[in-house]
Amino acid sequence: MEAERLVGVSRRALAQSRGTPDIIAEAWQAQALAQAIGSRLAADGPKALRAEARGLSEIGGRSGGALDHPAARAGVARAAQLSELAEPRSTLTGLGALLGEVGMALVGVACETDEQSLYWQCMEAIDAADESMDRVHGMLRRLDEQDRERQQDLERGRERDGPYGAARGPAGSTAAGRGRP
Repeated sequence: MEAERLVGVSRRALAQSRGTPDIIAEAWQAQALAQAIGSRLAADGPKALRAEARGLSEIGGRSGGALDHPAARAGVARAAQLSELAEPRSTLTGLGALLGEVGMALVGVACETDEQSLYWQCMEAIDAADESMDRVHGMLRRLDEQDRERQQDLERGRERDGPYGAARGPAGSTAAGRGRP
């Protein structure tokens, strides 16, 4: 399944979660998805994103054990369906939103529980989601910087070529334009 679509599925599943077990399961799923997207971008993504993507993958891998959930123990991750990452920017934007929503849901669980172990699991998972979100935002900033640099290069090229393009004149009056080699 395409990454952006998987992120959407995860966001809907989190929104439909009812109760602590469902929220814990979806938080675990989100971290597994962050790990998978990070791994995919580290291997095949734009070069400017690869270091941050490796970091995202590592965070997702470390935090997967932070939440004690049967799906985590069984290794049944929705992220295993990841087959394609077509558009890094929109995937990262959606993943950032998912991680923020996971963090907020986990805050709710942590505030409602009297169980110390669950509280600390939530705190660790919140930290992991926050750190993952920082990596995602870093990659989005890098994409923005690349876009600005490309735009500046285009503008410099237009200035250098003049108002009539590379021919440097209205009728192409360069030596090549007059039939000379």
